[in-house]
Amino acid sequence: MPTSSRFVVVALLFISFSSYCQKKELLAQPTKYNITIDGKVSEDEWLQNPNTATDFVMYQPDNGKPINKDKQTDVKVLYNNDAIYISAILNDNEPSKIRREITNRDVFGVSDHFSVSINGFNDGQQDFRFYVSAAGVQMDCIATEGSEDFSWDAIWDSSVKITDTGWIVEMKIPYAALRFSGAPTQTWGLNFMREIKRDAQKYTWNYIDTKIGNEITQAGLLKGIENIKPPIRLFFIPYVSGYYQEDKLASDRTVKAGLDIKYGINDSFTLDAILVPDFGQTKFDNAILNLEPFEQRLDENRPFFTEGTNLFNIGNLFYSRRIGGAPSTYPSTATNEEVTNYPSSANLINAVKISGRTEKGLGIGFLNALTKRTFATILNTDTEESRKELIEPMANYNIIVLDQRFNQNSSVSFVNTNTTRNGSFRDANVAALVFDLSTKTNSYNLYGDFKYSTINDVVDYNGYKTSLNFAKTRGKYRYLLSGKYISENYDVNDLGIIFYTNYHNAYANGSYRILNPTKYFNTFKVEQELNLEIQNTTGKFQEAWYKTLFKATTKNNHYLEFSIVATPVETFDFYEPRVGGSYVQVPRRISSYFGVEFNANSPFTFDFTPSIVAYDQKNRITYGIAVGPKYRFNDKLSLSYILDYSNRKNDRGWVGFTSDDIIFGQRDREILQNDITGKYAINNKMTVNLTARYYWSYSENHNFLTLQQDGYLTPNTTYTLNKDRNFNSWNFDLAYSWWFAPGSEMSVLYRNYSLERGTTVEKNLNTNFKSAFNGNLTNILSISFRYFIDYNRVKNKF
Repeated sequence: MPTSSRFVVVALLFISFSSYCQKKELLAQPTKYNITIDGKVSEDEWLQNPNTATDFVMYQPDNGKPINKDKQTDVKVLYNNDAIYISAILNDNEPSKIRREITNRDVFGVSDHFSVSINGFNDGQQDFRFYVSAAGVQMDCIATEGSEDFSWDAIWDSSVKITDTGWIVEMKIPYAALRFSGAPTQTWGLNFMREIKRDAQKYTWNYIDTKIGNEITQAGLLKGIENIKPPIRLFFIPYVSGYYQEDKLASDRTVKAGLDIKYGINDSFTLDAILVPDFGQTKFDNAILNLEPFEQRLDENRPFFTEGTNLFNIGNLFYSRRIGGAPSTYPSTATNEEVTNYPSSANLINAVKISGRTEKGLGIGFLNALTKRTFATILNTDTEESRKELIEPMANYNIIVLDQRFNQNSSVSFVNTNTTRNGSFRDANVAALVFDLSTKTNSYNLYGDFKYSTINDVVDYNGYKTSLNFAKTRGKYRYLLSGKYISENYDVNDLGIIFYTNYHNAYANGSYRILNPTKYFNTFKVEQELNLEIQNTTGKFQEAWYKTLFKATTKNNHYLEFSIVATPVETFDFYEPRVGGSYVQVPRRISSYFGVEFNANSPFTFDFTPSIVAYDQKNRITYGIAVGPKYRFNDKLSLSYILDYSNRKNDRGWVGFTSDDIIFGQRDREILQNDITGKYAINNKMTVNLTARYYWSYSENHNFLTLQQDGYLTPNTTYTLNKDRNFNSWNFDLAYSWWFAPGSEMSVLYRNYSLERGTTVEKNLNTNFKSAFNGNLTNILSISFRYFIDYNRVKNKF
């Protein structure tokens, strides 16, 4: 190639790269009118608006590749005092191939998508993202570096229309759904994304370089919004619900009514309050046979505690199931007394949260909740008289978060959680300083924390935890070095959750990834990890493993994952004995799994994951498999099934105590879980959903062993108590949901469930399945109405 030609090519590449690196700008056009959201884009305001966002660039998989001309995408923005309006014309030369599965809200499914990401402070810290599918389904989230919180739901309007040349999106996003400063002239961070599902491709308006970990700092700019006067942000969501419940022993009818309030204190902060809460239609908990030394960690399904709680999750000190969770004490009884009723939870009286972020990047979060007194019923077996004993007093839960962000990619946070119980019951307080610092180019990241806990109980005690982490976060090769120390008395379990304390840890991770597709893979990553945990008191290994992990997506959109973990030394479990100062030896072991998920865009897809753990102990092995077929009959109807099975041969675990000894069992365990989910979408606002789960597990002891002081087990031939377990759990939900107006929903739920446990192992699956229904099966039918009221609309009408 001649020198002059080479110079031209290099110059063009430099100009192209420079244009990608520069932030694109889009000018919003003012309008005096409210635009009709119908997907037609026919108003003069759209047609006469000369400002267009176009020239999209591929984000995944071939990062940086310009979009094809036959997929040209043109976006415009209008605004008035109520909202911003967005129109997107998404050309497609094969409109019949546009994927448009109808799903529930916040479920992406197999559909093409368009989204807008808005950062009202243009600080590179937090996006409000609004997605709409080609089927007209809405999704929204609050995004921070590395995470998207889809539990957050805003009230906004959208419409789509399929045309002969592609599809069109119209969106109206009220200012109430955003956060921005009160400045007369606004400059917002802005990006648009288009996903073409059949090609497994995503494009963005402003180029996002995948070599850089932080996407939010790579947004373009929205300018032109001036002198807006947003209306008062005040919303009321009253509800009324009715329940009919029956089982073999009794039936009951209940009617509830209450109110949720959302109030915009100013342009940045919002108050959320629930008065007389009702969580009767939340998803059921997955009950299991729990033989571990720790409680089962449960998912949060109550909307108030999942929506917009990203601030409160800083520092990982907030486990919201503590609020309205299990009582903190168990009643004391005499030899002639027994507990006949022990409530599983305390009732919530009300809850309030305030959250937002100032123009200078200070995020402030405040959450407060109050729960009722809870009593257990105790029966005197001699007199047949019952008495009540207080097991949980009125309790107040409180969280305060201050999160200062700066340089568009760094933050320092202070978090305080407090639990105060009336009377002489246990109180707790935890304070934390958390920092996350990145270089200007997002190449390196330093983060860590210092946390201090204080418990006021019969015996007061304090504890602390600290960690420091350094990571390379840019390029094909990345790494992470980490260390932490946790003292023995560090305790956050009154409003958080922690299982392991009293150890120090060192961790290293190195990874390689491809940034653009190769001949065989769209994505590929390999990681090497080393983790060492040493118990502080004894100096023994609590964990010691080396891990290799592969993740890849093929050119046919199949997903592959493989891992192998080796623990080449014996470790010690300091919790399984259930006695402080005791520990049990865990032999050397190696574990592995291989996961495959076939192209999720196909009508029929299938995934399976076999796994194995082999111990350096005679005949001790654990193996399992998870299998999940899914079939999409059409864009409205789909059905999926997951079978998760594991078998633990010659497992060893605590079973009880004698006067002098800690007794372990050598046991076989099997766990089988079946999940069926189905969806029929009548339209994009009305769906019928099915969720069913059957879980069966048993534990059968062959031999008993005595724990020695050195952590090893010796045979015990005198312990004869029956410690076998058989457990069945059944849950079934059939729900109809209709979003009949923005933010307003009518739902009908039929639920039945049962739980059966015993000490006789039954290995016949059919017999176990029948026993789940022959027990005390509970049936519930409920109807709920929630109606969203905008104060401004009501005010304007009157």
